[in-house]
Order: sequence, then structure tokens, then C-alpha cells
Amino acid sequence: MSRRFGATIALDNVSLTIASGEIICLVGQSGCGKSTLLRMIAGVDSVDGGRILLSGEEVSGPSRFVEPEDRKIGFVFQDYALFPHLSVEQNILFGLKRRPKQEALARTAAVIAHIGIDHLKGRYPHMLSGGEQQRVALARALAPQPDILLMDEPFSNLDRGLREKVRDETLSLLRGLGTTVIMVTHDPEEALSAGDRVVLMKAGRIVQAGSGYDLHDRPLSPYAAEFFCAFNKVPGIYRNGYVETAIGQFAQALDIGEGSPATLYIRPQGISVSDNAGDISGRVDRRIFLGEVEQLAITVDSLEQPLKVRTMHRLEPGAKTVGLTVLPGSWLVFPGV
Repeated sequence: MSRRFGATIALDNVSLTIASGEIICLVGQSGCGKSTLLRMIAGVDSVDGGRILLSGEEVSGPSRFVEPEDRKIGFVFQDYALFPHLSVEQNILFGLKRRPKQEALARTAAVIAHIGIDHLKGRYPHMLSGGEQQRVALARALAPQPDILLMDEPFSNLDRGLREKVRDETLSLLRGLGTTVIMVTHDPEEALSAGDRVVLMKAGRIVQAGSGYDLHDRPLSPYAAEFFCAFNKVPGIYRNGYVETAIGQFAQALDIGEGSPATLYIRPQGISVSDNAGDISGRVDRRIFLGEVEQLAITVDSLEQPLKVRTMHRLEPGAKTVGLTVLPGSWLVFPGV
């Protein structure tokens, strides 16, 4: 499917199939098209080219357009979009206006009990914490029993500790219900941990899709690699199946000509550091305490930029020489510089 806004291409021939009960995380830099894709699936934005099918039925395309309220899709917005003048119970009832009153009341009571917010049902949005608002927004979206739940940055307004707790509880609930979920996030860690599949987007296109392990461990492009990890990048030359760099040779089969430039990508946690000897010698210039680990900036005479190293081995900055070793499996190679 495709979508344009004037001269700007928001989505460029995107094709994506999602299985029933699957949790998909759409991730990418701001403006990559992930929220536009969500709005098109919901039906609040139109398709310029291609079509959208839900359970094999066309809901948006050249021959048919199904209104958003008839698509059986729930939506949880970034700001939750709760009606301030309605109580929690009334907010949840709002999405059930088409149902008979007693049926709507029974369904509201059931979803309130299931999500565990019975103690909140008489309160108004301004009386709720961020986590409570998120759970109410989820209850309202689930009340009509949608086939698909769309979530646009649903946890981004929460503090870090609360965000992880609410996210884990929410996704556990949705998995238990077998709900199909498409969630937009800008957080690489959240995308890797939350979804059954991660869909990485750039400039209106899908760059790579797969499990979190696929995208983190086996990125297909420098963009995919750097989105999920802050690599050290070391320039090199490709010869005889090796990339020759200032810090050694690294075996890698590449479909490029002999003598072509290539770049070695090394994960900060993939470099071991020791007071004793290593394959590379360097000096600790700076350190940043990150709690469980420290990030060191280590100057190597043969490199223009210091190497970033994440380690539990605490070393004081100074003139002392340390030994470094690049661990197997901790590096990637991409053609070019």
C-alpha cells in the first residue's frame, strides 16, 4: 500500500502480513511512516495505492472502503484520549453505544473486572495516574471485542519503572486473550522485547522484519544495525575473504570486489578489557557509570576515534595501558564506509 501527502511519500509500496494473535512492533525514526500505517489500518486515513485486507476481506482499496467503526479494530492512543467529562465506566461504555443497554453494561463490567480496575470505575481521568489511565484506555479499546488492537506509543508517557511494569502486564493480558496487536514504538529496547515480530521502517518502507533476535543479531543493513545498537565503526579493506583493519583481520564473506572498502561494526559489549595483555592495546580516557556496567572510552593509537567498551570491569582513566580483545560473534561487516 502507498500514501502521499503532497510531494511527500509517507508510505512507499508497503506489504505486510500479520497472523491472528500475533503481536507486531512497528519501529523506526520519526517520520518513517509507522503511525501513518497504523491510521490507514484503522481507517482514519485513506490508501492512495494498494489495499488493506482484514481476515481476507478488503476494507480499504480501489473497490471498497469500510468505515473505521465497522472494522472491528480497537485503538489505544499515545495520550489515551479519555473523555475528561466521563467517568471510567462511562468512558468504556462509550464504545458500546451500538449494543443494547444491558448487554453494554454487562460487557463493561466484564472488561473492568478482567483488567482489574473495578476500584477506578467511578473516577474521572484527571483523578487517575498515568498507569491507571493507560489501563482504562486499554479497557475501552478491548470492550467492543475487536479483531485487532492498534497501539500508538502506548507506554511512552509513563516513567521508566512504571512503563516496564505496565507494558509487561498489558502484553501478558493481550497474549492471554489471543488479541492481534500492532504497536508503534520509537524505543528499540521495547520493540525487541515486546513483539513476536519487529518491523523496522525507514522513509516509508519496511527495511527489515523478523524476530527481535533477527534484527538485533542479524541486521541486513547499517541502518538496521545502528538502530538497535551504538556500534564502534572501524574502516577497512576487503581482501581474500577478510576485512583488513587497523586493529586486525576479520573473516567475512562479502559480495564485493577485492580491495573494496568495508566497515567493521563492533558492539561495545563485544570487547573484553583487561589489565593484562590483549589483541589490542589502548588507554582508558573516560568512563561513564551506567549502573550494572560502565562504558569506557579507550584510545587506540591506530584509530581516529576511541573505542566504546561496555564492561563490568571497572578501570580508572589514566595513562595505564590495557588489553582489548574483540570477542567472536560480536562484530558485523558491511560494504562501504
